[in-house]
Amino acid sequence: MNILLKSAKISAPSNPSIHQKKRDILIKNGTIEKIAMNIALPGNTKEIELDNLHISIGWFDTSVSYGEPGYEERETISDGLKVAAKSGFTDILLNPNTNPLPDSGSDIIFLKDRANGSTTNLHPIGALTVNSECKALAELYDMQTMGAVGFYDYKKALSNSNLLKIALLYTQNFNGLVFSYPEDVAISGKGIVNEGEVSTRLGLKGIPALSEELQIARDLFILGYTGGKLHIPTISSAGAVKLIADAKKKGLDVTTSVSIHNLCLTDSELETFDTNYKVKPPLRTKKDSNALLKGLQNGTIDFVTSDHRPMDIEEKRMEFDNAQYGSIGLESAFGALHNLLGLDETISLLSKGRERFGIPTPTIEQGAIANLTLFNPNSTYSFKEEHILSKSKNAIFLDQEMKGSVYGIINKGKIHLND
Repeated sequence: MNILLKSAKISAPSNPSIHQKKRDILIKNGTIEKIAMNIALPGNTKEIELDNLHISIGWFDTSVSYGEPGYEERETISDGLKVAAKSGFTDILLNPNTNPLPDSGSDIIFLKDRANGSTTNLHPIGALTVNSECKALAELYDMQTMGAVGFYDYKKALSNSNLLKIALLYTQNFNGLVFSYPEDVAISGKGIVNEGEVSTRLGLKGIPALSEELQIARDLFILGYTGGKLHIPTISSAGAVKLIADAKKKGLDVTTSVSIHNLCLTDSELETFDTNYKVKPPLRTKKDSNALLKGLQNGTIDFVTSDHRPMDIEEKRMEFDNAQYGSIGLESAFGALHNLLGLDETISLLSKGRERFGIPTPTIEQGAIANLTLFNPNSTYSFKEEHILSKSKNAIFLDQEMKGSVYGIINKGKIHLND
């Protein structure tokens, strides 16, 4: 498909000649052919002219879960990738959070095959251990050969320290990336929310920040011993930020991410016992969210993520203690983050991170492959169920104010626009 974008304001810091300028952009067969002040509409070309159209390189999310295979009622891969496209994401990392879990090369091939034909690129993460049981390493090399971008027992603490040591040593042979979820389960126990004033008042079992910080300290100590590449996903506490900062000063090869909801919300939201606020790691205090924001802005925290985790209604509509963890987040990622930060910082955070996972970063220039997100940064609205695109409706940002809306994406020679 040939596409002509009319009067699009371009966010492209890596290309100063067009950054923050309005230009027409002609895309032919998936490649940016021309960028100019005014381009006449060629034949056999679809013209796109939208109110206050802005574009950037396509957005990227490091933590997305669907349900296929095994939990298709939550979200299939096909439907989930449509949600990602309509939310502005051209590339997502898919968590190993299915039944069966992807712990072999053939499982990775299956996931990639299911994404064929989608506008958004799916990059699978393989399970770190067989069936994510923390007993034996999965087929890491075979999975990477078939397209896995890292290895992770999703939201499960790797309690076996020696297994983490072996994984970090082994993956150096093929430049693999090990994920380690930051939780010491002996400390967190049966806790379900942040341990503190709110949990005590509401009578909910608490998870102390110590649980996260002890696990991170252990992981970083092992990384210092072994070398290798480590990614610590979705930290939530001020102490974790300090540990990561100290590790980076020592030169350790470690990255980390934070969920957008942990930046924007605190455990004060729990007063209503709304199970949409039951997430893992838990919402913590304002002191923690401020430290996370500071860590993000000074580069200690590398990436933001929607941590999109759909759950069907039966898994959420029950007592808080028994409800499942997780919230969808792709649809609200841009609006919530832009409401917290300025536009330039928001776009930078949503666009960065691909290189860590061996994925090329797109550019906006003539001759480049078109991998673009289309959006309007000025619209404001309250996030309601009507804005939810996912099959599941467990949205943590329901009724929160949002700033900015997404028109869609252009990728792989196709355009995916919202209705």
